[in-house]
Amino acid sequence: MSVWLEKLKTKANQLKGETYALYLAYRHPATPRYAKIFAGLVVGYAFSPLDLIPDFIPVLGYLDDLILVPLGITLALKMIPEEALNAAKQQALQELEGEKPKRWIAGAIIILIWIVLAIIMVFWSIGWIREFKGS
Repeated sequence: MSVWLEKLKTKANQLKGETYALYLAYRHPATPRYAKIFAGLVVGYAFSPLDLIPDFIPVLGYLDDLILVPLGITLALKMIPEEALNAAKQQALQELEGEKPKRWIAGAIIILIWIVLAIIMVFWSIGWIREFKGS
């Protein structure tokens, strides 16, 4: 069981590195626009503190973390040109060897997007409830 746990930890650390490399490749000028959009969505979701499916839901809660995020990262990495991807991976390795980078602005933007979406959903729900009661 210990070997399995070590493999899982290694895979998780590799996934973190790939996610950060994807973030850096997203910013590379050689990356096409469609790849930037997809990579931005994947990285935003991967770094987001909120999940599409909450983790407290048995089995399905971890489905997005175990399947959707790695699948999105894999697809996004395939969209990025080799030149941009190699430069991003090298930069990610150099930066992750030292202190972990902190991207407070990116985190704040992601949280702000989730808050705006939640507010929209609340107002949409209130309008739907009023419409339902009125009919």
